[in-house]
Amino acid sequence: MTGTYSSGELAELAHSLFRPTALVEVGIVVLCLLLAGLLLRLARGQVGNPKSVWFGRRIVDGVLFPLLALLFALIARWMLHGQIEIAVFKIVIPTLVSLAVIRLLGRVLRRAFPDSDLMRAFERSLSWFAWIGVALWISGVLPQLMDELGDIRWKVGAAEVSVRNIIEGTFTAVVVLVLALWASSELESRLLAGASGNLGIRKMAANTIRALLLFVGLLFALEAAGIDLTALGVIGGALGVGIGFGLQKLAANYVSGFVILAENAMRIGDTVKVDGFEGRIADITTRYTVIRSLGGRESIVPNEMMITQRVENSTLADPKVLLSTVVQVAYGTDLDALFPKIVEAIAPLDRVLVDQRPAVQLSNFAADGLELTIYFWIADPQNGSGNVRSAVNLAILRLLNAEGIEIPYPQRVLRRAGPSAPSPG
Repeated sequence: MTGTYSSGELAELAHSLFRPTALVEVGIVVLCLLLAGLLLRLARGQVGNPKSVWFGRRIVDGVLFPLLALLFALIARWMLHGQIEIAVFKIVIPTLVSLAVIRLLGRVLRRAFPDSDLMRAFERSLSWFAWIGVALWISGVLPQLMDELGDIRWKVGAAEVSVRNIIEGTFTAVVVLVLALWASSELESRLLAGASGNLGIRKMAANTIRALLLFVGLLFALEAAGIDLTALGVIGGALGVGIGFGLQKLAANYVSGFVILAENAMRIGDTVKVDGFEGRIADITTRYTVIRSLGGRESIVPNEMMITQRVENSTLADPKVLLSTVVQVAYGTDLDALFPKIVEAIAPLDRVLVDQRPAVQLSNFAADGLELTIYFWIADPQNGSGNVRSAVNLAILRLLNAEGIEIPYPQRVLRRAGPSAPSPG
């Protein structure tokens, strides 16, 4: 891409688009596009995830298509240089560059934030800015406009900043941070792929890599904007004071997140109970832990709470969980004969462990009958406890009905006082 066009050069470019040689360029451009599409069609069958950032959902939907087409167009333009007057390629090459940038930023943002409406609006805004920039570049307005904006300067401390520096720095920051976000997402998916027992450690490594990449990307973006990085020492001191006073909870949550992942005391997949909410740990981020109940509700718990409060972990050392249910039988029931029958009735049930047989205990002499507590073990608490407790209760009810044993109803004795004797005289 060459520089600025004057009004005469722009008119000459428009005139050259109607010359016969322009048809040759159009044919070569079409050939470049077809060749890029053919190579991508062949490559899609050789990769395991064709719907990635590079390939997209369709052939022309990923980043590789405009990049390959741009590469072929640059080669073709180099080969045609000096043979014919270049006109179409002066429009096609900037267009392909803009398309590659739009595809890269859009696919990365969609992959990192798949359900964010804000990111979709941001992607559309970037697309509009990119296409407007291409139109201004081809017309020659953009280079002249940037030169004019470069003359608008002011001092920020010892550094001199222009509007052009801010625009270029902002664009560079967006590109670098999106690339860092994409690289961290790819590394995280590779680290977590196939993880089982060491999932927490891999999650901690992925979070650390993402933070480092974003930090390095931010430094590159600030350098590109012309900001003196030595000023970060003052900013860092001010940030430290802010963390010490106003961001204590936020900093504590981030530190607690790394402590949880490093100690491996709570892992993704564990069944825990925190602050009265019980469920399975679905994710552990650097700031919070997501706990999903069996009913589908999710609780976002700050990591500091997971460190400072008591947490019941049902699957930390052993996934086996002891459950119990209570039933009453009438006074006079032969408990010595009933206990083995209850054990035999619930032992064959699904999810009730066989190696740790159920047990029955006389737990209380209730007002209406003898209270029995039945204990049994399960090894899969993530599948819920209500369903297996219901199955145990049904088995006990069938047994008591078959044996003719009464489950007593509450009984109350009412005594009616007689008429009072008349008072004398």
